[in-house]
Amino acid sequence: MNLDLASKTAVVTGAGRGIGLATVRTLIAEGVHVAGAARTVTPELKETGALAISADLSTADGVAAFIDAARTELDGIDLLVNNVGAGDDVRLGGFLDVDDVQWARVFDLNLLSAVRASRAALPSLIERRGAIVNVSSMNSRLPAAAPVAYSAAKAALAAVGKSLAEEFGPRGVRVNTVSPGVVRTSIWEDPDGFGATVAAAAGVEHGAFLQQIPAAFNITTGRITEPEEVAALIAFLLSDVAGNITGADYLIDGGTVKTL
Repeated sequence: MNLDLASKTAVVTGAGRGIGLATVRTLIAEGVHVAGAARTVTPELKETGALAISADLSTADGVAAFIDAARTELDGIDLLVNNVGAGDDVRLGGFLDVDDVQWARVFDLNLLSAVRASRAALPSLIERRGAIVNVSSMNSRLPAAAPVAYSAAKAALAAVGKSLAEEFGPRGVRVNTVSPGVVRTSIWEDPDGFGATVAAAAGVEHGAFLQQIPAAFNITTGRITEPEEVAALIAFLLSDVAGNITGADYLIDGGTVKTL
């Protein structure tokens, strides 16, 4: 399918690895000029040929500086992917284990980064009749004891996306949400990451835990999602092929969420 994205410009947050990096690669393969932000610019991001910018997207100043630099270097923004999320403050533990500092940090990175980036990019997006995709999570639909702040932030992000779609749709800007389930990224696979912490808490060796994920999460397809699959969905929603889709929230979770 020809997505007809060549010559468009795009901004991707959380672009250093995982879904963000896969999205950068997918968009560049479609001929898009991309600016990607990450707290740490990885060699993999540099190798894509994207404009790679180091930015702390959990802060208002960091988001503003990144969007300003991207808009200047790209001479305008057609597409925005608000992907940055998770972070070191996503931890195991119930409601009473999460203090105000953690709540604030989780919301700054997982919700307010997207609010701030969208606000800064919207003048250009309105002018160019562009599109936004926010990357949420299936956690926004699955009540669970943990991680409570992350799940709440992602639910709020999906709600903000619907509000933006309603307000700016008449002005030519489409806004959609993608909500992945478990994706093969460092969050799960890093020996020092969240997945390893979950495995340790369950008393299971990390490698064995990763193999058990499809069964433990009751994933219908029997496997976890690849970052490139999420990136392909994001690219589709950004394109004019999806020109009459807005305000939607697409699960890509292998059938984990089974409710209507």
